[in-house]
Amino acid sequence: MIYNPAMRPIRASEIGSYLYCRRAWWYRLQGFEPENQAEMATGTRLHQAHGRNVIAAGITHSLGLVMLLTALALLAATCTASIL
Repeated sequence: MIYNPAMRPIRASEIGSYLYCRRAWWYRLQGFEPENQAEMATGTRLHQAHGRNVIAAGITHSLGLVMLLTALALLAATCTASIL
């Protein structure tokens, strides 16, 4: 297929929307807005909060690993010092 600059790019979210519900995708393409805007806004806020929780969990996990490695290094240093 030859690229035509007049063609708009298709985004991954648009493909996901199409696969989830073809009719909703078509309506949105035609310019219709969904009637459940409040529910969609609530869902967006919940997804954002979940994303923040995932990031916080990753940071906590990394901090735990750093603390574990620090404790192991101190244990190794203490054992080495008591042997010498």
